[in-house]
Amino acid sequence: MRILITGVNGQLGYELSRVLRDDNHEIIGTTRKIMDITDFTKVREFINRVEPDMVIHCAAYTAVDKAEMEVDICEKVNVSATENLAKMCGEKGIKFVYFSTDYVFNGEGYDFFEPEDKITTQMNVYGRTKYEGELAVQKYIDKFFIIRISWVFGINGNNFVKTMIKLGQERKSINVINDQIGSPTYTYDLAKLIKVMIKSDKYGIYHATNEGVCSWYEFALEIFKKLNIKIDVNPVSSDEYNSVAKRPKNSRLSKEKLIKSGFEKLPTWQDAIERYLEELSYL
Repeated sequence: MRILITGVNGQLGYELSRVLRDDNHEIIGTTRKIMDITDFTKVREFINRVEPDMVIHCAAYTAVDKAEMEVDICEKVNVSATENLAKMCGEKGIKFVYFSTDYVFNGEGYDFFEPEDKITTQMNVYGRTKYEGELAVQKYIDKFFIIRISWVFGINGNNFVKTMIKLGQERKSINVINDQIGSPTYTYDLAKLIKVMIKSDKYGIYHATNEGVCSWYEFALEIFKKLNIKIDVNPVSSDEYNSVAKRPKNSRLSKEKLIKSGFEKLPTWQDAIERYLEELSYL
């Protein structure tokens, strides 16, 4: 299959290009310099020229706090660009994969959110724009996969695990939020799922994170435990941390639809961390 991947240098785009290329797909990776996805004319010209069988849209504005101050830029990248790609793929009958986020939900309660749960409001600009991107995909495309993920970590780029390793080497104590509950997502495990998923016609909205839930505090403790780093980790509330953008306290995502559709769930987040640290050559 001829697959176009946007944001190929990001955490997920980089991993997908590796895994899918190993599966004998022809990968066309793009960055902003290669194809400006915010410019419909350039999107149309590029897609008409390379004629992909599938577009996997990994490019996104993901700076959650900064988005509160750069609303226009965030909307342009997460909404307008997604709409540009969706229009072209819908017009040409190209399969489409869009990565969304747990932040599309309001983060209330303690229940696991299902893929088809009604969505009402989002807590921040980033979540709103990613949800509007979802709506654009559903408006223009029939053959789509919308994959909601959270707390992503991978070999390329920055992430929470790498930050904790750095802080563990520099400090004697740190504060980590303990009242936001969700699931980490290892890009390698996710990419392997996508490799299987795109060969099917089981289109729709899915949740795909590593199994199990934790707080950011528990996430950090597990990282330090596996690395045998001695550091005081102090649990703090979201209110005490006082970030610019509000984050959902409940990001529990149900992955039961994966099983019902014939796919396998991802391994546990603890197992994923261990394999990731091995990949980083820390274990």
